[in-house]
Amino acid sequence: MSRRTKISLSEEELVHAMRNREKIAIEALYDMYSASLFGVISRIITDEAIAEDVLQETFVKIWNSFSSYSAEKGRLFTWMINIARNLSIDKVRSKDFKNQTKNQELENNVTFIDEQKNTVYKPELLGIKDLVQTLKPDQKLVLDLVYFKGYTHVEAADELGLPLGTVKTRLRMAIQELRKSFN
Repeated sequence: MSRRTKISLSEEELVHAMRNREKIAIEALYDMYSASLFGVISRIITDEAIAEDVLQETFVKIWNSFSSYSAEKGRLFTWMINIARNLSIDKVRSKDFKNQTKNQELENNVTFIDEQKNTVYKPELLGIKDLVQTLKPDQKLVLDLVYFKGYTHVEAADELGLPLGTVKTRLRMAIQELRKSFN
């Protein structure tokens, strides 16, 4: 596998390339600023996977809203840092993020309950296996890999050939569907 050399442009060249929507612009933007922007994001969001998602959102927003950038108002880097910071703060304030930090992993709860009550986990007795059968096939597959076969999220993503974010989203949607049955 050959390594791609990092692209570096002057700020003026980068702004010109961004305005013209040239492919080299987004590559240079990533090569030159991803580490700095990720540093800002990860100071606000400590979960690395979520921080990486916000970094991706940041680059998409920079690319899509570049027409609003004005060199007269400030440096490009300052403008991008503000986008990264604002997206990070928005993520932390979001209902989804707050719920995610409240939810514990199912495995941790099952182990905790087993230790406290000295019980044996038998999903067939709870009807969970029957409830899982009512899920969409893609959700059922991810849930089966992670909770019944013991795969990590990363392993499930590799096994299914899907992005990690997609696996996490499908898993979260499956759990939300199952939760409706217990509420």
